[in-house]
Amino acid sequence: MNVYVNEINGIPDAIVSMYMSRRSWSREREMDIRSTCEKVLSRQGRLLEDAAPEELEKYNGWMDSLVKWGWHHITMLRFIDISVTVEGLHRAGQDDWDSHAARFNNRIIRSSTRLASFGYEMSDWYQGKIMPTDMALEYLGIEAPESIEKDGQRYVKTINGYIREDLKESSDVKRGLYMLSIPSNFIFRINLTEWGHVFKERNSQGTANPEVKMCCEAIADQIEQFQPRFNRELFLKIKN
Repeated sequence: MNVYVNEINGIPDAIVSMYMSRRSWSREREMDIRSTCEKVLSRQGRLLEDAAPEELEKYNGWMDSLVKWGWHHITMLRFIDISVTVEGLHRAGQDDWDSHAARFNNRIIRSSTRLASFGYEMSDWYQGKIMPTDMALEYLGIEAPESIEKDGQRYVKTINGYIREDLKESSDVKRGLYMLSIPSNFIFRINLTEWGHVFKERNSQGTANPEVKMCCEAIADQIEQFQPRFNRELFLKIKN
């Protein structure tokens, strides 16, 4: 499994939001915030350590305030979006991740078992832990028949079992034999407030599937690499 945090955006908006409630906003201040963020952040939203010290000082001051207040005033952190691509999480784990689709505002698309075909594949976590029946028979030198007859119908051998011959090309039928260990790829977006909830539910200290916890922790690591203040302490504090 590979996890990629692609970008973090919306930070200037989140900083600007701090100045709205008490009417301390001005257009000049907002443009200063946006100009400074352009100078200290990469296009992907990663903090540039070699930015000019005076610009970093201003940015760090704003971010200290944002983190100080944002965990409680969670709308501020909703302005910050995180884009993530995950490669190879097993399908059952993908289903667990999908349970948070509302937290993503339904912004998640995954590999379809209807529109794509799978062979004898499994995610890295399952390698060496399970053996599909077909692979076990092959290992034992037992040759399964290419077709069988049942109730007057002919079934032909395919991945993980047999399919009625007249339906052997049907994607809807074929996926009925796919195992939950098959690797799934997906991309999603989530705002920082909602990420705090997902992290609380799926981190290494919880009861999630081991590979799901690995996925969650890898995302947390990369978010912190982008923005050091966006760390596990903050994720656990966010009220949501």
